Amino acid sequence: MPPVPIDAASAATRAAELRREIEHHNYLYYALDTPELSDAAYDSLLRELREIEEAYPELVNAESPTQRVGTAPLQLFAPVQHASRMYSLDNAMDLDELDAWLARVRAAVGERGCAFTCELKIDGSSLALTYEDGTMVRAATRGDGKVGEEVTPNIRTVRDVPLRLRDEARPAGAADTLFAEEAAPWPALEVRGEIYMPKASFERLNEEQLAADAAPFANPRNAAAGSLRQKDSSVTASRDLATFMYAIADPRALGIRRQSEVLEWLRLAGFHVNPDVVTCADASAVHDYCASALDRREALPYEIDGVVVKVDELSLQDELGYTSKAPRWAIAYKFPPEEKTTVLREIRVQVGRTGVLTPLAEFEPVTVSGSTIARATLHNEDEVRRKDVRVGDTIIVRKAGDVIPEVVGPVAGMRPEGAVQWTAPTHCPSCGGPTWREPGEVAVRCTNVACPAQRLERIGHWASRGATDIDGMGSEIIMRLVETGAVHDIADFYTLSADQLAALDMGRVKKDNTPVTLGETVAAKLLASIEASRHRTLARVLFGLGIRHVGASVAEALAGAFGSLDALSAASAEEIATVEGVGPKIAAGVRAFLDNPDNLEVIEKLRASGVSLEDERTEPARPQTLAGLTFVLTGALERFTRDEATAELKALGAKVSSSVSKKTSYVVAGEDAGSKYDKAVELGVALLAEDDLARIIETGQAPEATS
Repeated sequence: MPPVPIDAASAATRAAELRREIEHHNYLYYALDTPELSDAAYDSLLRELREIEEAYPELVNAESPTQRVGTAPLQLFAPVQHASRMYSLDNAMDLDELDAWLARVRAAVGERGCAFTCELKIDGSSLALTYEDGTMVRAATRGDGKVGEEVTPNIRTVRDVPLRLRDEARPAGAADTLFAEEAAPWPALEVRGEIYMPKASFERLNEEQLAADAAPFANPRNAAAGSLRQKDSSVTASRDLATFMYAIADPRALGIRRQSEVLEWLRLAGFHVNPDVVTCADASAVHDYCASALDRREALPYEIDGVVVKVDELSLQDELGYTSKAPRWAIAYKFPPEEKTTVLREIRVQVGRTGVLTPLAEFEPVTVSGSTIARATLHNEDEVRRKDVRVGDTIIVRKAGDVIPEVVGPVAGMRPEGAVQWTAPTHCPSCGGPTWREPGEVAVRCTNVACPAQRLERIGHWASRGATDIDGMGSEIIMRLVETGAVHDIADFYTLSADQLAALDMGRVKKDNTPVTLGETVAAKLLASIEASRHRTLARVLFGLGIRHVGASVAEALAGAFGSLDALSAASAEEIATVEGVGPKIAAGVRAFLDNPDNLEVIEKLRASGVSLEDERTEPARPQTLAGLTFVLTGALERFTRDEATAELKALGAKVSSSVSKKTSYVVAGEDAGSKYDKAVELGVALLAEDDLARIIETGQAPEATS
């Protein structure tokens, strides 16, 4: 390696040469996939530049390739307004739905016809990069499509993101020419794409997580999204992320007329563009591309979950326009769920907090849709018999919606001799108590109220997010607290001390054979969470108690009607049944719970520990301007959690329902809205975007419903 120049002028010249050379090889490697240097030679250039910048710190700038190692931790992710809305895509779940979309497009464009670009749908996280005067100045997540979160320091660590656009891609001087010799000034640009984690990098990351006693990531998509939103960008730098860019917010500023030209320009500008793109003249060619992509899915070094089909000509895109949630000129054809075969080794029974026995399929681990699975729920005895799966069977497994593990059924003709049909146990596997199945129900239950498995689940339910939300109180900690005798019931959380938590033996040992304990830092955070949980609303307390049939919405109805646990305890089953949404069956369950001496003892312990068992009975703080209106929330919301949006609407007097009917006033459709969105369209119920919801919450006023 050449020595560091002895004067500043020579150092500046050499640093500029090295930066140009390194960026040139970055372009060859990431954009063209035609590297000319070995990794060692590339690293040598980078080391030389780093040594010059260390000797002459004044030469360091934000565009230098050496500045991809991460910076000090961020305090927060600032909001970023996108240049134009980043829409989500409608999905075609099979070829019939894809053909229906193609037919609609053909009907809309008429005799002019149109071509389509087909691109692989990368299973990652959406990203927007802003360039001013050719230099990257900002990077942001998709957010709600209009406002994202700034992640610029983190994106600077991703090596295939150009910090400076290549001059070869500078827009032409003449507006009617895509690329010309006479260059114009750089316009402000927002470039969009997907950030992802390659399969091999994901496997290495999870190996590191497990070695560090940390939880592995569920799939590469989650790993990429989590890595992108690290407050410490040096963590992002260590995660081996990559990008595929595929869009420009305003391609017309560059004189571009087609999506295929967008991809051509992005590649020329230095971006990593997926090479697996085809322009198709007709539906038959689109079908062929989708079939080919599905066949090649496993062999690709990154995860895909479908194909994105777009009208190629931008002027036709403008004509086709948008719905409230997606462009009409593009669609995502989703692959069928990936199915694998494996061997069913055991049907294990899990006991829930209400005593329900749930059969779980335990099978040989198999990788499906980017992550390894080894178990899946079989729901109940009737479902096991319907699918007729038996221990020893070769079974088909998949992920429903590419998320939830599911057993499809056995492979015909591969059942081992002597395999017997599974039946629910007559005695609880946890406590040995008798089980019982109520006529007309599918659930088999343990009848022992002192069952230790039910106790563990009930204690975990009390601490869960929808109940008292004891942040950090995960299942492993709860299990150790119960196993060591520190916690016998939910009231015992409020007797725990800092020393007791810090010294909690986690049942593992370090390399020096000393036990792993919870530690003072985690203990302090847990105590703060426990203290905060004393002051939850009555609805959360009622839900957390685990009363049979009392979910979150019923708990809110009871809390609103009675205001305190004492008042509810004093009410008869008939009085409880008069509450809207309750009825005789739920009322009987509430009354049975409150008549149980063991439950009353726990409630009194909670009261003595300072847990609030009543709500302040005050007049509504906000005008009930939405009284009489019913909202349904569907899809993923970006600005609010589902609980937050529900609480805000109810505070204004609205009712929030879980199902769509003719009585529904509005359906708020977030990203990836599903069957409730379709039901709203079918019934003619008014549809709102999340921006509309935000305005309603801010102003307290809703537009006139069309339903």
